[in-house]
Amino acid sequence: MRKRRLVTRAVLAAVTAAVLGASGCDAVGGASPAPSGTGGRGARPSPKPTPVWDRAPASVAAVGDSITTGFDACAVLSDCPEVSWATGTRAAVDSLAVRLLGRAKATERSWNLAVTGARMGDVPGQMARVVTHRPQLVAVMAGANDACRRSVDAMTPVAEFRASFEEALRTLRRSLPKSQVYVASVPNLMRLWEQGRLNPMARQVWDLGICPSMLGDAESLTAAANQRRATVQDRVEAYNKVLKDVCAKDRRCRFDGGAVYGYRFDQAQLSQWDFFHPSVDGQARLAEIAYRTVTN
Repeated sequence: MRKRRLVTRAVLAAVTAAVLGASGCDAVGGASPAPSGTGGRGARPSPKPTPVWDRAPASVAAVGDSITTGFDACAVLSDCPEVSWATGTRAAVDSLAVRLLGRAKATERSWNLAVTGARMGDVPGQMARVVTHRPQLVAVMAGANDACRRSVDAMTPVAEFRASFEEALRTLRRSLPKSQVYVASVPNLMRLWEQGRLNPMARQVWDLGICPSMLGDAESLTAAANQRRATVQDRVEAYNKVLKDVCAKDRRCRFDGGAVYGYRFDQAQLSQWDFFHPSVDGQARLAEIAYRTVTN
């Protein structure tokens, strides 16, 4: 019996040693998990990677054309930057800057460098002025004037449009490599024609020279007129593809996915003076689209 007990003890000792050896004789350290209830006090949590896209930038600048200057939204033939979708301060619009920064900070930390009549070829120069403010987010809306020319032959070639947009981004990146860029699609000009072509007042104003490539001779449904409008629409869609493709190559650039192009503006959302530019309500819709794209 004594020998049997000694053998049993020896076996138990060997098994215990084997188990401890397999576990590294370290109940907490090494590669072994911490015992339940210790909370892993010896381990340091891995730092969370900084996201590339910041949904809450601290400053905003805008470049582009008359849509961003609020042209014809408040008074005829006048800019009205206080209702701009990008940086306006009027409560009825609730601009992108106000939504991101709050009304007080938006006044101090947002800048509107857009110019009425600008085309994409003007945006690199606007971007050069933007960098002096060092904004964390730059909002871009340009392209309507490239398609709205006196004739389809005068529209900006797609390759030229692309080169200008690429140069605008390079200008920004040379000075501000980490600034974010929101890019709005070019609006659906065919939709504008469809909304106003039966309105005598709209036709009268358009005949003064507003976007003649699309809106000129608005009542005509001849094959030539329809082909002209289709050509303009094709060019707008080509511009939007450029915006999408170029933006996709920049990890800190977001295109709106065609949201502005796809938005169905109605008469209430168009200027009562030119039936082309956004009204105050239309500016608010643009602000909603921009904010949704930036914060999602």
